[in-house]
Formats: sequence, structure tokens, C-alpha cells
Amino acid sequence: MSIVKEGYPFIIIAFLIAVILVFVGFIKIGIVAAAVGLFFAFFFRDPAIIITNGDGLILSPCNGTVMEVRENDNGQSVIRVFLSVFDVHLQRSPVSGTVKNVEYKPGKFLKANDERAHIENEQIAITIENENGTYVVKQIAGILARRCVAWVKSGDVLNIGDKIGVIKFGSQVDLHMPSGYKINVKKGDKVVSGVTVFAFTKTN
Repeated sequence: MSIVKEGYPFIIIAFLIAVILVFVGFIKIGIVAAAVGLFFAFFFRDPAIIITNGDGLILSPCNGTVMEVRENDNGQSVIRVFLSVFDVHLQRSPVSGTVKNVEYKPGKFLKANDERAHIENEQIAITIENENGTYVVKQIAGILARRCVAWVKSGDVLNIGDKIGVIKFGSQVDLHMPSGYKINVKKGDKVVSGVTVFAFTKTN
């Protein structure tokens, strides 16, 4: 199991502090700092997975628990997922396609499960297009998640399951997709990035 690059500064600093504290005699506090370093290593983990294969699948872009499945007024289907601090926090492309836009929106840091968070919180919207339509993965910051990081840019060509970004600490991820698809998840379901099938396309 590897660790995403954004995690290394947190891990290194925690362990450096632990070493210094132990060296000067503050052993108990040093052990706490080392434990924090281990937590950072756990939080920023990038476990090996086998991407789910199949024609016409829309995969989960993240790990977490489904908060809501609904249809917007504009006809798009939306699946919202809450990521706790214990979930893997990197995101993957739900479909194969081309990145059309990566848009950063500044905002608040409400709790990720607040019903206003997907509108008012800081977020990055990654728009992906293919022959079946337009898909938008929204990385949404939370009360602990103070930074969303996109690893892709406009023009990038993605395969389904490719890594596209990471959110630091507890957060939310939304997937917007064209309506009419057969949804395969419901509120309360645990989902795994690149593994769980969110939906089947209209052709299935």
C-alpha cells in the first residue's frame, strides 16, 4: 500500500517532532506525536485495488457512505457521499473520458454532512465528458477538510478508475451525471472508489 504525495509533509513533520521530543526527554509526548504520524500515514493511504470492468458502468469516484441520491431540477442525477477521516481520501474518475474543465470555487467550511455544504463550501468541480454525456465530480471541503487538490487539468484523457485528486481530511464528494441511468446505490451504502458501481448507462 502506497501513500499519496500530499501526505508526506504531515507524516514527516509528525515523526520529526516525535524524534525531537524523545531526544530531549519528553518520551510520552513523543509517543503521541509518533501516533499522530501513523494516523497521517493511514489517512493518506493509497491501497491497491482492482478497477471494476464492464461496458457502460459508472463507478464511485470516492470511498465513503452515500448521503443522498436524487435528481436535480435540471434533470441531472446526483449522488452525494460523505467521507469520514477513516475513509481513503483520493478520488478516481467514474468514467472514461476527457477532462473539459477544472473549476475552483472558494467558500465556507461547514460540516461535510450539512445540507448546505455542497453549495456553500470550498470545492473543486472536475468536468469529464464522453460519448454518453457530461459527468461532474465535486470535491467539497468540510469542517476538517481545508484543502481540495485536483491532479488533472483540462484536456487530460482519463480511463475509468484513474486517480484524479485528493481531499485532506473529512469531506464530501458529489457526482453529477445525466438522468435516465439506472442507479445502483442508495442512502447508507458504503462505497469504494473505482470498485463500487454507482450506475449503469442507458444502454444496459
